[in-house]
Amino acid sequence: MTDVLEIIRAYGAAWLEADEAERRRLLQISWSEDGAYEDPTASVVGREALIRHIADFQMRLPRTTIVLASGVDHHHGKFHFLWKMVGPDGQVSAEGRDFGEFDRDGRICRIAGFFGSPPPLPGALVF
Repeated sequence: MTDVLEIIRAYGAAWLEADEAERRRLLQISWSEDGAYEDPTASVVGREALIRHIADFQMRLPRTTIVLASGVDHHHGKFHFLWKMVGPDGQVSAEGRDFGEFDRDGRICRIAGFFGSPPPLPGALVF
């Protein structure tokens, strides 16, 4: 498998890349052709659909960046990391966590993104 951090960096760089051809190149490195991306606001399947989704994100939130807020934890082809969305004023506008999976070629084939922290426990819970 290709270096995990290298793949995550290429994926993250695609979210910041304004040039569609360069965004496509970054996702060819990091994203499976039929990969699935989901977060509370979107569900897209396929590299081309993700390229368009990222362009829509950039149009809605111009000059917003997404930065890693943790290392990338991974095992058995799965991974997760924390991220922060930073507005043009330098203020954090959102935080979250992505959980993902790599395909056999080492590209990301699935991401499920979550915004904010998990909800509080409604009471005592013992496993």
